[in-house]
Amino acid sequence: MRDLTDIDNWRRVSDRLTTSGQPNEAQLAEVQRLGVTHVVNLGMHDHERALPDEGASVAALGMTYIHIPVEFGNPTEADFQKFCAAMSEIGEASTHVHCIVNFRVTAFIYRYQRDVLGIDDDKARAIMESVWRPGGVWAKFIGDETGVELPHRPAPGAKTK
Repeated sequence: MRDLTDIDNWRRVSDRLTTSGQPNEAQLAEVQRLGVTHVVNLGMHDHERALPDEGASVAALGMTYIHIPVEFGNPTEADFQKFCAAMSEIGEASTHVHCIVNFRVTAFIYRYQRDVLGIDDDKARAIMESVWRPGGVWAKFIGDETGVELPHRPAPGAKTK
């Protein structure tokens, strides 16, 4: 299966799970052509890069849309539990999870792989660290107490805007 490297910070987690920053309309159609049946958006609809009506765009392509708005400055355990519930409901279906630049998503995927799927910490952390190393509230969110006092550190080559 090919990767859509023209989408900001595109990452393949597995054969059925991909992540990225905000796709545009044409890129959503490319995601659908890969066989993706579910799109999960952790970004805020009022962000300047968000699509005007992503839910309708995704539905028009025949995919299921799930929106879990996560405030970048305040990720919560309730947000994570909603994400885990959505992933459980989706099951083995081909899924694309995105936010604005793939920071939120990779932190959520890291925790999900580590805490829910029981994947080794280093392996689970690899996708996230290929995009960024969270600081502040995001370091706290992933359980990295040493990073709480540090700023976010984008990975070399990662797009941040």
